[in-house]
Amino acid sequence: MKSLVTKRSIVIAGHKTSVSLEDAFWKGLKEIASERDITLSEMVAAIDSGRPAGNLSSAIRLFVLDHYRAMIGTAAGTQGARVEITASSALPTKG
Repeated sequence: MKSLVTKRSIVIAGHKTSVSLEDAFWKGLKEIASERDITLSEMVAAIDSGRPAGNLSSAIRLFVLDHYRAMIGTAAGTQGARVEITASSALPTKG
């Protein structure tokens, strides 16, 4: 399955920049911004200001991944615990 990367322009701290992300990460980022009742630009600006190094697209992917990992840990009652998923457990079974 081919991953679709979408390039979008966004304004961060008054300047326009472009960010390329897979659609799933754009969707996740929008959901997180909505949950926090902030704009997508505000969310990206916060990520941008807090990233230690690397490019913005990578920082956003890691932010979204960490957000959903934390949600899984909280739902399981083991916040911060690592969740192991094997390839076989992620595949559908024939029934």
